[in-house]
Amino acid sequence: MQKTIHYPGRRTADAGRKKKKMGRVIIIEDRCKGCGFCIANCPRQVLSVSTAFNKKGYHPPEVVQPAECVNCHFCEILCPDFAIYSIDADDFGG
Repeated sequence: MQKTIHYPGRRTADAGRKKKKMGRVIIIEDRCKGCGFCIANCPRQVLSVSTAFNKKGYHPPEVVQPAECVNCHFCEILCPDFAIYSIDADDFGG
């Protein structure tokens, strides 16, 4: 039987807790054709249909719950026009 070795180390108050991954959604409104794939399939319901029109005459999505984005990149995977993407909130400075 093998013996388990425990190495001494510093344990912090939040050892075992994972930092919540946050993201920021960027929408390129003039590329959007208003298909709604990103809105319908967002797992955290971050997006909604905008009341404004873009240059093509479509209603692009808008971010309604920015604090809920976990940077899963699902919106950018689904977008046929490459009109939306997400970045790590730490990279953006927020």
